[in-house]
Amino acid sequence: MKQTPFTQKHIALGAKMADFAGFNMPISYSGINDEHATVRNAVGVFDVSHMGEFMLKGPQALELIQRLTSNDASKLTNGKVQYSCLPNEQGGIVDDLLVYCIEENNVYMLVVNAGNIDKDWKWISDRNVNNVEMHNISHKTGLLAVQGPNATKVIQTLTELDVLNLKYYTFTKGTFAGVENVLISATGYTGAGGVEIYFEDTNDNANKIWDAIFTAGAAAGIKPIGLGARDTLRLEMGFCLYGNDIDDTTSPIEAGLGWITKFTKDFTSKAIFEKQKSDGPSKKLIGFELIDRGIARHGYEIKNDAGETIGNVTSGTQSPTLGKAIGMGYVKSSNAGIGSEINIWIRNSPVKAKIVKLPFA
Repeated sequence: MKQTPFTQKHIALGAKMADFAGFNMPISYSGINDEHATVRNAVGVFDVSHMGEFMLKGPQALELIQRLTSNDASKLTNGKVQYSCLPNEQGGIVDDLLVYCIEENNVYMLVVNAGNIDKDWKWISDRNVNNVEMHNISHKTGLLAVQGPNATKVIQTLTELDVLNLKYYTFTKGTFAGVENVLISATGYTGAGGVEIYFEDTNDNANKIWDAIFTAGAAAGIKPIGLGARDTLRLEMGFCLYGNDIDDTTSPIEAGLGWITKFTKDFTSKAIFEKQKSDGPSKKLIGFELIDRGIARHGYEIKNDAGETIGNVTSGTQSPTLGKAIGMGYVKSSNAGIGSEINIWIRNSPVKAKIVKLPFA
């Protein structure tokens, strides 16, 4: 398994480790519920260095991004970030990603999912007909997500950059914890506020940054957080996870991501998505709360009261914040009404659930 710059720190802290997208990653430290509450109420630190980062440079960089992504990157100016996706040619999603505008019309950073780094690189490279300068910097980029209501207060003590007033989906660059050329952004995947810290993994930068953050955050109750709590936090917000809620067979229209699908430009599968938006998709991603006792898991069937299969669960968990079982899944559009009751098939038995509006918390 691959390691991140912080793997040995996780092991030394007693984290429960497991393979995630080929990386040896921390799943939990003190327990998912405790870590979840720490992020919701104070501040927690996630190692997300396994994510992929690509740099695209040159006068044709924006054209390439525009042609391959669903959102309109021409709206980006220096210091802005955009959530988008790479559609495939059949109307599915190669990956969802973040587009960072480092230098308008010239330099962009794409942040992609860890499990899709090679796939995304090939997809973009194969369509790079104008020879845009591309660099895969994933292997030398460290990334921490510091999340929670106290996150920016802690981070602000370690830099002269204005972190406290950093607007959602923007970033700033400069010196952080004595390390130069650090990029700090506010995108988040928890709904609890906070920042992401990107840095070049050289000259012991990882240790300097990790140690500085935990020293600065000690009084605020800072804790390291594993991927288990990251999943429960994102699910409470109704955020999609690639490989679960979106994949090569699901469209952004079906997934409720019409807001990142802009028809003011030409891009892969534009015609398919326009037709889905006009006619209505045949299936929709819905959120649900279980009425009866049980936990919905990925792949479980969703049925109506007549016992007919109308869809499948994509994500499910026991919500630490709400104290109830929640989940997401695709159902036929005719069965996707808010307030409708459905049945989740758990161990060959129907468990009653109700479709609710996202986010859950």
